[in-house]
Amino acid sequence: MPVLLRVSTEDFLLPTKYFPNSIRFLAIVFAGFIFATSAGAQTKLLRFPDIHGDRVVFTYGGDLWTAASSGGAAIRLTSHPGMEVFGKFSPDGKWIAFTGQYDGDEQVYVVSAMGGIPRQLTFYPAKGPLTPRWGWDNHVHGWSRDGKRILFRSQRDSWSLPLARLYSVSVEGGPAEVLPMPEAGSGDYSPDGNQIAFSPQSRDFRSEKRYGGGQANSLYIFDLKTYATKKITEGPRPTRDAMWIGDTVYFNSDRDGHFNLYAYGTSDGKTTQVTSNKTWDVRWPSSDNEGHIVYELNGELQVMDTKSRRSSAISISVPDEGLALRPSRIPVAAFMESVGLSPKGERAIFNARGDIFTAPIEKGPTRNLTHSSGAHDKWPSWSPDGSRIAYISDASGEEELYIAPQDGLKPAEQITRGGGVMRYQPEWAPDSKRIAFSDKDGKLYVVTLSDRKVTEIADAPHGQIRDYVWSPRGNFLAFSMDDNVNRYAAIRIWSSADGRVRRVTDDMFNSTNPAWDPSGNYIYYLSDREFQPQISQIEFNYATNRTGYIYAMALRKDVKHPFPPESDEVTVAKDDAPKPMGNPGEEPKSPAKDINKELKDPAKSPAPSASPSASPAAEAKP
Repeated sequence: MPVLLRVSTEDFLLPTKYFPNSIRFLAIVFAGFIFATSAGAQTKLLRFPDIHGDRVVFTYGGDLWTAASSGGAAIRLTSHPGMEVFGKFSPDGKWIAFTGQYDGDEQVYVVSAMGGIPRQLTFYPAKGPLTPRWGWDNHVHGWSRDGKRILFRSQRDSWSLPLARLYSVSVEGGPAEVLPMPEAGSGDYSPDGNQIAFSPQSRDFRSEKRYGGGQANSLYIFDLKTYATKKITEGPRPTRDAMWIGDTVYFNSDRDGHFNLYAYGTSDGKTTQVTSNKTWDVRWPSSDNEGHIVYELNGELQVMDTKSRRSSAISISVPDEGLALRPSRIPVAAFMESVGLSPKGERAIFNARGDIFTAPIEKGPTRNLTHSSGAHDKWPSWSPDGSRIAYISDASGEEELYIAPQDGLKPAEQITRGGGVMRYQPEWAPDSKRIAFSDKDGKLYVVTLSDRKVTEIADAPHGQIRDYVWSPRGNFLAFSMDDNVNRYAAIRIWSSADGRVRRVTDDMFNSTNPAWDPSGNYIYYLSDREFQPQISQIEFNYATNRTGYIYAMALRKDVKHPFPPESDEVTVAKDDAPKPMGNPGEEPKSPAKDINKELKDPAKSPAPSASPSASPAAEAKP
């Protein structure tokens, strides 16, 4: 990375009473050497180059630049806030066609190679801006050999993103004309202009390295008059970026594990490897169709002479005012990644722009605890005793665990060593004596702070472990891990007493995100155990989107059920004797006699009273 030097003339023009003239002279020479070296330093991230004669054009910082093909200082061609990419020289070198993001769209433009006002050539609305893996719409690929038309890829007629075709548009403007191939990604005309070497796919910005699936780029030669088609590449690996020079089609492929240049002879049909880079990939090669190919390698540009098939690096310096390097104050409120609180809530902790900060809840200053502009500090965690902050940082070159005092008065201390992969958030044990953390490879660790001993307690065969949490007393660590055949996660508990990991949930259902009951009686977790399919009102299908609920598990046999069965029942009075009925203030009447009992015992029954209306027949009934 470039080193920021804050230099002024006062640093060197000191009074002679402090330095002799000879030392003062050497200081001035040394300062001039520093400025000269930085001004001529190789600039990285030079992208999408093209070449014509002794000039190259490329994209840097979203703008087009030109430079001598032998190297040197670059000259800016465009400065619009939008992206200008895929600059291509016309055959006579006077014009540069490119894809530009002007006026909120991506279209084909042309500009003088000496600079000037870009002129728009296409106007059909682009499908963009697209996500990075899809690249750009109206992607410029080159020129016709007579210099009258510009070749570009467009998705204007496609119904799906991966489908595109090649079009050409006149340098004078007018409607674009589609080439006859039904699908095309990139292409380059033959010297006579009657054929084109092209790829049906357009996976230029997708992860294609060592990809061997059905969507891998391949190359064909298509006759624009007879429509005869011939495949010129073989094997499952991608072959792309065709460049037709004389009777040879050069292309880029990673068939040896790295992207390198190859040459296909159109007369003999033989393919030979041209470059053999083993560390960096050849990216975005482009030719002048005369005998030179320029390409990216490790963020820099290389030029290859097709006659000798030798490449040479170009040292290009892009002038920059260094706005991103000058010291400045930047509000970090919009860049916070993770937040937390001190144990008693007096201060908040967060990381932003690679540093760890604490801020008061009400009164006091905000503190930067790390001040590490060259490192990424993240995942801060406050110790339960409130004295320290644990976090992950790559200050050593690899991600390690660090601990810093919460007041920031002393430097942070590196706890772990030998890391090789990304590591995740540290979690303090309640006694502040141990810390748990995990890594990208699915491993879970516990480090004892007294002796710096790191113990691996789990290794997930699938995915990662990110939901580890300590028990209230810190003698157990709960987490979920997927090591079942059905790929369902289960809750595990690690014991500090015997170092064993025990599974506490079954493998029939997915269970994650454990949380301890503060009293230590239960462990709560999320589990997918309910299936209540909802039928769609639009389509005839179902959605099982209500499977997850919160569950509790008792940790001991003597623990009562947290939610015992409940039922609302009717309350029945204890005194069941009926109360006599009557009007208020009236003497209670005697209970009614049991007539049936008296009929069974006539001797105890009173004699019937005489009645003038009683008939003899009625008096004779029992």
